[in-house]
Amino acid sequence: MKRRTSSRTVGFVLTGALVLGACSTTSTTSTGSSTPATSTPSSIAPAATKDLVATAVGAGQFTTLAKLLTSAGLVDTLKGAGPFTVFAPTDDAFKKVPAATMEALSKDPEALKKVLTYHVVAGKVPAADVKAGAVKTVEGEDIKVSISDGKVQVNEATVVKTDVFASNGVIHVIDSVLIPPSMAAATGSSGTTPAAATKDIVDTAVGAGQFTTLAKLLTSAGLIDTLKGTGPFTVFAPTDAAFAKVPAATLEALGKDPAQLKKVLTYHVVAGKVLAADVKPGDVKTVEGQPLKITVDGTTVKVNDATVTKTDIVTSNGVIHVIDTVLLPPAA
Repeated sequence: MKRRTSSRTVGFVLTGALVLGACSTTSTTSTGSSTPATSTPSSIAPAATKDLVATAVGAGQFTTLAKLLTSAGLVDTLKGAGPFTVFAPTDDAFKKVPAATMEALSKDPEALKKVLTYHVVAGKVPAADVKAGAVKTVEGEDIKVSISDGKVQVNEATVVKTDVFASNGVIHVIDSVLIPPSMAAATGSSGTTPAAATKDIVDTAVGAGQFTTLAKLLTSAGLIDTLKGTGPFTVFAPTDAAFAKVPAATLEALGKDPAQLKKVLTYHVVAGKVLAADVKPGDVKTVEGQPLKITVDGTTVKVNDATVTKTDIVTSNGVIHVIDTVLLPPAA
């Protein structure tokens, strides 16, 4: 579980984003003309009379994006004064997204809005002004801009065209759809082409394949229906390897005492959906009733003595954070 750095709070710094200009030999305007890239100051940008939405529609390769902006109620925003920088997925990029994901987003306007605003940065930032680093989006979470062998990426999406200028900002074209980290599903998505979080906590854990012991114990304790309910819940889930560290005699004793087993398991559950970005050091009350102690040392986060090894496995009724040790309530 990673703590948010200051880049999330200072906004989009022009000298702290993406070195597109240094990695591209041409700079293309919204009219389709290409000129050699130079070190010309960014304030001298091609004149543009159409706003971001009209520019995208006119380009002919962003029809899906335009439709989704309408569905999410974002058209007026992106036709406003801005300015904005938009990392725009093409129609081909949206074709990579599973149909089930697109359907789920179409039924959830708030989730759709989060996805779309994750592609938008405040300010008009041409290619010549931007450098590699973490950049805060309008959605609130960071995108990661990186450069390797002359290729520029935003998370894992590749920038395929830069500097499509509009009257209220600029578009940089990308080849994959971005997904906010807080919405990443159990498949380990690193920021592009998300899988829809349609499975509940129990089904997600079972499908992950590393929580078989936890799933069995939840069944023994009669907690399956609870964790398949509406919630939401935050679960600190021990892996099978974590349960393997528990003495066999302890597990056997818990297997014979459903009430005590239930206490142990609910000690791993917190009410509410608490994503990694929202976790803070200190005590947090569990469903079992006693608190867990959250500590942070650099990028290492611990829950009591267990280390968090993976965060933000988002489910339909909560979120799972993976831990490497089984937690025991003080009285257990």
